[in-house]
Amino acid sequence: MRPPLSAELRARLSKSAGRGGPAGAPDRETLEALRAGGLLGTAVAVRFGGTGGDAAAVNDVVEEIAAVNPSLAIIVFQHFAVSARIAEWGTQEQQRRWLPRLADGTWLAASAWSETGAGAAKRNLASRGERLADGRWRLEGAKTFTTGAGVADLYLVLTQTGRPSAAVQGYGSDGQTFFLVEAGTPGLVPDLGLDLAGMRDSATGLLALDGCVVPDGDRLGPVGGAASVIAGVRESGASLGAVSVGIARAALELAVRHAEGHGLLELPTVRHRLVDLATRLEAARAVVARAGARTSADPGLTTLHSKLYASAAAEDICLDVARMLGSAGYREGSAIGRLLADARGVAFMGPTNDLCRDLVAAAWTG
Repeated sequence: MRPPLSAELRARLSKSAGRGGPAGAPDRETLEALRAGGLLGTAVAVRFGGTGGDAAAVNDVVEEIAAVNPSLAIIVFQHFAVSARIAEWGTQEQQRRWLPRLADGTWLAASAWSETGAGAAKRNLASRGERLADGRWRLEGAKTFTTGAGVADLYLVLTQTGRPSAAVQGYGSDGQTFFLVEAGTPGLVPDLGLDLAGMRDSATGLLALDGCVVPDGDRLGPVGGAASVIAGVRESGASLGAVSVGIARAALELAVRHAEGHGLLELPTVRHRLVDLATRLEAARAVVARAGARTSADPGLTTLHSKLYASAAAEDICLDVARMLGSAGYREGSAIGRLLADARGVAFMGPTNDLCRDLVAAAWTG
């Protein structure tokens, strides 16, 4: 069953899609409405004010939002991901401190893992965390492709705190540590300078760490043990494929409306073509649902497969719909053009599709 998305919030999300600020920030009023909409606590336990939803519930919420506003769906997905990491790895004090505010939307969370030169697997970080004599940590460096930059209240920042090694075969490296850094911390400077082709309203930008000092109590997980935290992400079953399913769904609905409006549903060839698209959409939704249910022999691999398949299917569906619309979809600012650019963007989000392939193949090669 799909989660409820009020008609008012759905309309607001749809109207604001693709209409954010020139630097990529989402419409502030729409973002505030989403924060107040009661959905951001989906991944938080009831005792902290959330609804205690599992990965399947997270995927459903993300799909619903992505069907009307993919950019905000990405922001929400990252919020859920950080909430889940705090629930899994946070101390009791950290959970009491942050989870209630993340659950009710008072605070919005974002991930800051990527940086120039780190590679898709995040094994070559230039950002550094140095432990000071008083036990605090000084963070230095720059993160890039941070979704929610400038609008988030809490960032999950990945830095190198020890000597890296090749011991970890997958995502991340030994000697990396996560820190939870609140917006407004001196030395934490967001910048929405990126000019993305898709996900234009996702506030995806840069995050500078310029002598940013945080207490050891804001460290998430063990020192040097970030790779273990990362390894559990895909095991959760929450899948970026849910964003792709929402995008594909929006494209299909656009194609059906176009066919209805032009009397094309009278043609069997058009109906059959739409059915084929709908079948591919259902297949993508099914593999994402399987990931969320965590019923396979290896839920982590299924989550990777779901991202791979759904993102490819969404891009193919958007391309087919663009061809169906013809010149109607070949205009600057067209809905299908925006959806196609958004669909392509999911493939580059972590883990990127190529890294997903490497991680799946590692199950065969050891």
